[in-house]
Amino acid sequence: MISFFTVNEWIILAIGVVSAYLIGSISSAILICRLFSLPDPRLEGSKNPGTTNVLRIGGKLPAALTLLCDVAKGVIPVLGVKFFSDNPWIIGAVMLAAVFGHLFPLFFAFKGGKGVATTIGALFALSPYLGGIFIFTWLGIFALSRYSSLSALIATISMPAFAYGFLDERYMPALMLLALVIVIKHKDNVVRLLTGKETKSTFKKSA
Repeated sequence: MISFFTVNEWIILAIGVVSAYLIGSISSAILICRLFSLPDPRLEGSKNPGTTNVLRIGGKLPAALTLLCDVAKGVIPVLGVKFFSDNPWIIGAVMLAAVFGHLFPLFFAFKGGKGVATTIGALFALSPYLGGIFIFTWLGIFALSRYSSLSALIATISMPAFAYGFLDERYMPALMLLALVIVIKHKDNVVRLLTGKETKSTFKKSA
């Protein structure tokens, strides 16, 4: 197993994974809500520190900033590690670390968001084509359903299939694990979708 990577690759992997996790652990939703003197998104609305909940409790500007920062948390680590290595195992591991940081942030008691925006950023950095397909799929499902959670679930689950055949197959384990984790994090949304209790997105600040 030690020979799986060169010494330099082990160093890049270690630094890349730790850095990606720490970057991912910066909760944009919580910090931006504090900046705008808004309620803590972990305690208000859906109680999820993510873009959709910030939109509900704070409106479009805080939500847009949250989305931008969360996407950047995926872009920066993946582009950074690609500068030093083209090994798909290393890049895939860094991508996962960035998303896991968002899901389980070290700086916020390991209670994070659902990882969709950071996943989008990581996918764009991995492959602009794959990131574009994710956005196109999300927008298409959202236009039909108005459910942000359903759009995210279908787009995420579709990624390994879309990636197969044009990305190196060594990326597949990371993409499949990423899809599985995103689905697990949306388990409450899945239950509400199945029972007809899921809230549709209106792009309006809640009263």
